[in-house]
Amino acid sequence: MHSAVFLIEFGAIILGLGLLGRVAGRLKFSPIPLYLLAGLAFGTGGLLPLGASEEFVAIGAEIGVILLLLMLGLEYTASDLVSNLKTQYPAGLVDFTLNAVPGAVAALLMGWGPVAAVVLAGVTWISSSGVVAKVMGDLGRLGNRETPVILSILVLEDLAMAVYLPIITALLAGVSLAAGSATLAIALGVAGAVLFVAVRYGRLISRFVSSDDPEKLLLVVLGLTLLVAGIAQQLQVSAAVGAFLVGIALSGEVAEGTHTLLSPLRDLFAAVFFVFFGLHTDPASIPPVLLPALALAVVTALTKIATGYWAAKRAGVGVKGRWRAGGTLVARGEFSIVIAGLAVTAGIEPAMGPLATAYVLILVVIGPLTARYTEPVAAWVSKRRSPDEPRPTATSFPAGPHEAVPDQNPAGRA
Repeated sequence: MHSAVFLIEFGAIILGLGLLGRVAGRLKFSPIPLYLLAGLAFGTGGLLPLGASEEFVAIGAEIGVILLLLMLGLEYTASDLVSNLKTQYPAGLVDFTLNAVPGAVAALLMGWGPVAAVVLAGVTWISSSGVVAKVMGDLGRLGNRETPVILSILVLEDLAMAVYLPIITALLAGVSLAAGSATLAIALGVAGAVLFVAVRYGRLISRFVSSDDPEKLLLVVLGLTLLVAGIAQQLQVSAAVGAFLVGIALSGEVAEGTHTLLSPLRDLFAAVFFVFFGLHTDPASIPPVLLPALALAVVTALTKIATGYWAAKRAGVGVKGRWRAGGTLVARGEFSIVIAGLAVTAGIEPAMGPLATAYVLILVVIGPLTARYTEPVAAWVSKRRSPDEPRPTATSFPAGPHEAVPDQNPAGRA
């Protein structure tokens, strides 16, 4: 009977996701907000709470994030990654300053103390790699000129998590400096080792997994990705970072074949991830913290847009691409919830969980909207400010060297 209930529940979820995806497709809109609302309806305190299939949905959600990051990694080679990190590390510093500081200040203003301030800084700092990856795919922007800038910021954030998570875990646990330093050293060592292997031996890894049989290629790549992600997470490094670096290590025909084979699986499990997020949000816990969460969301949405705009401008991307980069980075998600969950488990601040949940829910719904509409809204505002200025023409304003390359030019492997 238990298995029958599980099949009914999970089948209803998948069918519902398919129908919601069709609705979003007709509206030319990302389906992520609809997936989240479906999760709220079937989660704790919702209309029809699930029971039998919840554990399977949790596992599927974790696989969804891993596949999203693997597919992002497949878009670029190891040399692309190293080059982007070398050129974009100032953007990482700007990202941290503009987006972590508001969270820390908000916690201090609410009287939560320094440890809670460090936690909330992480919640507001990190964009959701899973949401951003899904939105870029839905909007067909993986080949845009601003995409390498967005990916560089996401990778810098994910790698920063390899340092941040051990630190925050040590702070919450109150462990000694020596124990915390050892955990941090292990995390950094693992992240560095995986990155070194991906850069140095990427071709050998591609040869190892290469196969003319799609079935064998799928099994080997999927198995390798889950294995590396699991080991990375076990050693206090993000599973998402491990999956991304596996994608970076694969190149050539292997990357192209893997992309084709795994795209349907990625879309399925990514949808499950967003539903799972909604499942674990009690709608009744949101109203008491809605106003502070909304204020924090507005501030950090603007700071993320500023971060993406500045980073894209620094990389020589056109004005439209700068606004697209900023709008795409707005969504927060999996990391923010994990960080807040650590604080709640440690008993630091009871209100941290509901506030972080409401904050992330707001931005994960707004994120696809800002990704799509930030650039046209900015263009409309600019036009309203200067209605009397004559429109430039090709004859009166010749294209410069950067303008000769349109924003839609491919980057990396796209």
